[in-house]
Amino acid sequence: MSTPVAKMNDLKKKWYVIDLENQVLGRVASEIARVLRGKHTPQFTPSVDTGDFVIVINADKVRLTGNKLNDKFYYRHTGYPGGIRSITAGKLLEQKPEMIIQKAVRGMLPKNKLGRQMFRKLKVYTGPDHPHSAQQPREMKI
Repeated sequence: MSTPVAKMNDLKKKWYVIDLENQVLGRVASEIARVLRGKHTPQFTPSVDTGDFVIVINADKVRLTGNKLNDKFYYRHTGYPGGIRSITAGKLLEQKPEMIIQKAVRGMLPKNKLGRQMFRKLKVYTGPDHPHSAQQPREMKI
């Protein structure tokens, strides 16, 4: 008896909407990564993108526990010598709240071509509106 392997053309992708109002960042990011990866489906295969699309709304209303707004830093490099830049989580949440969600979810996905393909199925918006109503997304409670 052989193990069934999911094939891309046999899968039907679903769309989910997740509201982040008063949700804790790490807990919701792990759930989003699980759906993007496809671990919530019975036909999960590690080498195939079996995940669904996720629309995140109200990204600016996400919560961080403890003193992470001041103590957590995000780093990037400009590419020039001495070009490391840092920003606190509080400032990043004010300036680009969608980026704090994207960084948290990207860190929980595989670090290869398949992980980058899964990450493209994440759509993050700061307000309560999104342009994907034609896909008839389902509400997902976390």
